[in-house]
Amino acid sequence: MTYSKYCLAVLILILSNFFGHGQNVVRYDLTITDTIVNFSGKDKRAIAVNGQIPMPTLTFTEGDIAEIVVHNKLRKGTSLHWHGIYLPNKEDGVPFLTQMPIAPNTTHTYRFPIIQNGTHWYHSHSGMQEQIGMYGAMIIKKKETDPRFRKGIDDLPAVPLILSEWTDIKPENVHRMLHNANDWGGIKKGTVQSYSEAIKKGHFKTKLENEWKRMLAMDVSDVYYDKFLINGKNESQLSQFKAGDKVRLRIANGGASSYFWLSYAGGKMTVVANDGNDVEPVEVDRLIIGVSETYDVVVSIPQEDTAYEFLATPEDRTNSASIYLGNGTVQLKSRMSKLKYFEGMKMMNGMMNMDGSMDDMGMDMSLQKMDMNTVMYPEVTGSGNRKMDHANLSMKPDVELVTLNYGMLKAPHPTTLPKDAPVRELRFELTGNMNRYVWSMDNKVLSETDKILIKKGENVRITLYNGSMMRHPMHLHGHDFRVLNGQEEYAPLKNVLDIMPMETDTIEFQANAEGDWFFHCHILYHMMAGMNRVFSYEKQTSNPYLPNKEWAYKKLQEESNKLHFMVENDFASNGNDGRAMLQNARWSFGTEWRLGYHDDHGYESETHIGRYIGKNQWFMPFVGFDWRYRKTKGMVEKNIFGQGNTKDTRAVASLGVEYTLPLLVTLQGEVFTDGNIRFQLMREDIPVSPRLRWAFMVNTDKEYMTGFKYIVTRNLGISTHYDSDMGLGFGATLNY
Repeated sequence: MTYSKYCLAVLILILSNFFGHGQNVVRYDLTITDTIVNFSGKDKRAIAVNGQIPMPTLTFTEGDIAEIVVHNKLRKGTSLHWHGIYLPNKEDGVPFLTQMPIAPNTTHTYRFPIIQNGTHWYHSHSGMQEQIGMYGAMIIKKKETDPRFRKGIDDLPAVPLILSEWTDIKPENVHRMLHNANDWGGIKKGTVQSYSEAIKKGHFKTKLENEWKRMLAMDVSDVYYDKFLINGKNESQLSQFKAGDKVRLRIANGGASSYFWLSYAGGKMTVVANDGNDVEPVEVDRLIIGVSETYDVVVSIPQEDTAYEFLATPEDRTNSASIYLGNGTVQLKSRMSKLKYFEGMKMMNGMMNMDGSMDDMGMDMSLQKMDMNTVMYPEVTGSGNRKMDHANLSMKPDVELVTLNYGMLKAPHPTTLPKDAPVRELRFELTGNMNRYVWSMDNKVLSETDKILIKKGENVRITLYNGSMMRHPMHLHGHDFRVLNGQEEYAPLKNVLDIMPMETDTIEFQANAEGDWFFHCHILYHMMAGMNRVFSYEKQTSNPYLPNKEWAYKKLQEESNKLHFMVENDFASNGNDGRAMLQNARWSFGTEWRLGYHDDHGYESETHIGRYIGKNQWFMPFVGFDWRYRKTKGMVEKNIFGQGNTKDTRAVASLGVEYTLPLLVTLQGEVFTDGNIRFQLMREDIPVSPRLRWAFMVNTDKEYMTGFKYIVTRNLGISTHYDSDMGLGFGATLNY
């Protein structure tokens, strides 16, 4: 967005408010309600707008005034963000940053000038509402008199397609499970990568090295989804098209966390726009659309009496969604084979260091030109176990597929920034902890940072390095940025940049607005876990929608660092064992208990309050309290240090540390107020098979435990264990 365009936007808005009837005002009334949907055979709660999921497509022409009236009939606050749209800051729709949430049973009007064109979309920015229905397409047409109007492209019949996904689990529960390293999603997807699977596939050493480096199983997509959707349906048909027709598909990825591979049974696709900005046409066989990105592609209908499949496949390849173009016999696109996870794990092992850091390959890895996950693609690597040439970052494919990458995008007009403007250089490392599901920038979540001050008129250049093992689609509100991809003055304009593991990319934009603008990972669960920043312009005017900005910013910070709860209880024949925890990005509040059925077995509980230290959070100092009772008739037990403990009645406080060793074994050391010392080794989740877990514990008090749990459902397991205090037991484990 150039400075002149921003001034024009403000001027148009002022004039429209002053004269009213003098502008072409396009109004939409959106009523937001709870509803029941059945995408997977089960009735589940969702959010609808005017009774629709996805929300209605909003269509404008550049030069219009948008007036969108939101009637909130939910029982909680909501909001709407206009993704990729240039607008006054107060209309951007981010609760506690640009406005207060729209309260239940109230109405809020968004009003802003349309000073751009292209394929965009809109969605809730409140909590997890985007995951359960609050998203829709937003199409802005060019005027035919516009000198940028492209004959043969902009006058083609166009179809808006919004991609999304559906989970039967409440998204708040999905988020909580991710924080607690619950691998139910991996079981459902068939991606647990257990030791039995590793042995079967000849990758026992790979699995062992993976856990030696303290990594959990490799994942490509965090969440298991029950259905994938195009325009709210898993399958649909556009039968109005016939042989020889060309169709412009305006595609927006409205998914909360899913990347989609896009392919077409009728041949190649011609990419003509990205993130609402025109690009020079480029033909490809396939492309991957990042979370929140938009692409415009032109496809042809080759033959009469045939319906050609346009296929959207999530990156983890668990399922797909389709829309058929044409009328007649269905021509399917071949399905993508299952990913080769152990090959991917082996690759990551070679790039992960023992301290948890990853190899920084600098600008050799950028712009999606070398997808490090390529080693997992059967269609590229074939059935053999090919090795990657790390020095040359290359792998010869068996099948030559033209796959889009950012280096292939070129703007049709120069996009250079003012050369005489001062330059602000910023660098961010995208950081994360998969074990605890903490996502951050420079190892800080939003609650640990203040706003980043920028000045109007300067050029802001940002270098982004992804030091995590997941890809991150980084989105900047209210601005387009240039992607420095080697196209010089024709660098493409985008507002979302997908950054793969170990990639380094550089973007730049002119600071030409005012107010506070969100910059965040658009994977919903990463954003809500803390991967956010706020760019704040100096010398701001007051925002009438946000009377107390300091208080509101603290509320925004709190949203991405909430406490997450988990509880597990084993009802066994020899006693009752359980634990409960509350955790956020840094703090852990945990308690565990063991209750025998008679005094000889005893009763005990331990409570620890700790704070995780360091980038990888392998180290946690804590304070604790230990209470025990067991009827021993005064018999004194001694630990391996010769210290005595009757256990008849024990109530002591402690200071201790917990450290994650290689193989994900937890070492715990404590000093108690009675002078006793205890060290303990434990691990509770060793994946023997996709559903079978082994656990063990041994400590210097001469206590030990070993056991197995078979996972039956998300919340139920069948277990057996032997405990040195309580003996052998069988039972059922419930968890939440």
